[in-house]
Amino acid sequence: MARKWRRRLGEWVAAYVLLAPYLFVFLVFNVFAIAYALYLSFTYFDLFSPPRWIGLGNYLYLLQDRLFLQKAVPNTLKYVAVVVPTQTIISLLLAFALDQEIKFRRFFRTLFYVPSVTSSVVISLIFLWLFKKTGVINQILGLSIDWLNSPVFALPTIMMVNIWSTTGTMMVIFLAGLQDIPVTYYEAAMIDGANRWQMLRHITIPLLRPVIFFVVTMGVIGCFQVFDQIYVMTAGGPLDSTTTIAYLIYKWAFQSTTPFMGRASAVAFVLAAMILIVTVIQRRLIERPTEV
Repeated sequence: MARKWRRRLGEWVAAYVLLAPYLFVFLVFNVFAIAYALYLSFTYFDLFSPPRWIGLGNYLYLLQDRLFLQKAVPNTLKYVAVVVPTQTIISLLLAFALDQEIKFRRFFRTLFYVPSVTSSVVISLIFLWLFKKTGVINQILGLSIDWLNSPVFALPTIMMVNIWSTTGTMMVIFLAGLQDIPVTYYEAAMIDGANRWQMLRHITIPLLRPVIFFVVTMGVIGCFQVFDQIYVMTAGGPLDSTTTIAYLIYKWAFQSTTPFMGRASAVAFVLAAMILIVTVIQRRLIERPTEV
């Protein structure tokens, strides 16, 4: 009995010794970092003096701050509302097309996926050049619009860049989901006289619900956290027309003359709460029991 207990203890110790590096990183850079950021959200902290407890002061400030309420939140919600449905629909259509027996199918899959493995900073710099007033886009269209310096066109332009660069990833996920559907379902439906639309409606879409939920959730999280394209292409301008919640966190934490780390931490937790709420709503709407 004692020998068996010592063996189990040895296995337990060996397991935790092997897990120790990961647990250390997880506890320090995740658990501790999140807990400390939560603490800072209730303090006034400018990096130059110790944090001073102010309770809900930072959160109450957000309820009356013009930049947060009238720019960052609306811009972020518009970004999510446009980019997520568009990239989901386009990627699903591409997946349907490339799931068929067509020539050069592998080539087109690779072609559509390439932007997803390219650095977002590099893509942003390329499109920054393309959308200049004297850039290639205006030369092709015969226009003289200063796309990224216009409060009207700046945010839609960044939306387009994000859709173009992320659709490939979503397409690959949808392709995997389509190819995971058993062919026997379609064969049985054809025997029963079902047409393509009926098979799409009653077999493909229901069985793709978990994949659709995953794709939409990842898209929502990515869009709520959009930062790199904003930082590289417009820096939140012009006139804060592209300032999003994630960019506002960076701006208050590192770009202000006096860093507002506590206020930035409060915004970060508000953003996390918004993502959680939207994800829960999506789960209730999309991920329902599937019956075929």
